[in-house]
Amino acid sequence: MDELFQYTGTFALIFFIFFVFFLFWAIPVRLWIEAISAGARVGIGYLIGMRLRKVNPPEVVRPLIWATKAGINLQVGDLEAHYLAGGRVDRVVRALISADKANIDLSFQQAAAIDLAGRDVFEAVQVSVNPKVIATPRVAAMARDGIQLIAIARVTVRANINRLVGGAGEETILARVGEGIVSSIGSSDSHKAVLENPDSISKTVLARGLDSGTAFEILSIDIADVDVGKNIGAELQTDQAEADKRVAQARAEERRAMAVALEQENRAKVQEMRARLVEAEAEVPLAIAAAFKEGNLGIMDYMKYRNIQSDTSMRDAIAGSEDQQQGVSS
Repeated sequence: MDELFQYTGTFALIFFIFFVFFLFWAIPVRLWIEAISAGARVGIGYLIGMRLRKVNPPEVVRPLIWATKAGINLQVGDLEAHYLAGGRVDRVVRALISADKANIDLSFQQAAAIDLAGRDVFEAVQVSVNPKVIATPRVAAMARDGIQLIAIARVTVRANINRLVGGAGEETILARVGEGIVSSIGSSDSHKAVLENPDSISKTVLARGLDSGTAFEILSIDIADVDVGKNIGAELQTDQAEADKRVAQARAEERRAMAVALEQENRAKVQEMRARLVEAEAEVPLAIAAAFKEGNLGIMDYMKYRNIQSDTSMRDAIAGSEDQQQGVSS
C-alpha cells in the first residue's frame, strides 16, 4: 500500500510539473503583462487561442504594443490575419509608424497589401520620406556627327505609395532613362553641343514623364559624367570604303579571268590553225607525186617550185636577221 501511495505521489508530481510547464507555454504571462501595461487589449484566452492556431504571440503582440504606444489604433485580429497570410507584421507596423510621423496617408490594409505583394513597405515609406538616388549604367549613344558619347546619369526618385502594388520597379526607371539619353544624344547635331550643355539631356528626358506606371516618382535626372568614345562615323566610312575596295577588286579579278579565258581560247584557235597548216603541208608532197604520176607536172616545173621555196626561205632569213639587228641597235 505504501508503495502504491508513493507511486501515485510521484506520478502526481510529474503531472503537476508538466501541467505548470504547459500552462506557462500556453499562457505567455509576461507578454500579457507587457500588453496590459502598454494599453494594448489582449486577453489571456486570445493568447491561448493564438498558441492553438500555431501563431507566435510575440510576433503579433509586440508590434501591437509599438502601434499602441505610437498612437495608432490597430486590432490584434488584423495583425494575426496578416501573420497567417505570410506577411511580416513587424515591418508593416514600423511602416505605419513612420508614415504617421511623416504625415503620409497609409492605412493598415494598404500597407498589408504592399507587404504581401513582395515589396518592403517599411523601405518604401523611408524612400517616400527620404528620396533615393539610383545611378544608371554607362549609356553609349552617337550624335549626328558620328562621335560616340558615353553618359552616366543619377536619378533621384521618391516612392509612390499609391502605386507600389502593380507598379514597375527601379529596373524600368533605369531602362527608360537610358533610352531617353540615347534618344537625346542621337538627336543632337554635334557632340560638342552635348558636352557644352549636358543639362539639355536631363531636361529633355525629365520632360517625358518616364515614371508613368512605376512605383516611383522621378524628382530629378542629373548627368554625372559624359565621356567621348569612338568616332563611329569615321569607322563606318572606313568600313564602307574597304567594302567598295573589295567589290572593285572582285570585279577586276573577274575581268582578268575573262581576259585569260579569251587568250586561252585564241591560243587554242591558233594551235588548231597550225595543225591544219601542217596537215595541208603534208599533203603537198603527195599532190606533187600524183601530178608526176599523171603527167601533169614536169621535172622543170618541179625545179622552178624548189627554186621558189629556196628564194622564200632566203628572204625570210634575211628579214629575220635585219629585225634582230634593229632590235639590238634600239
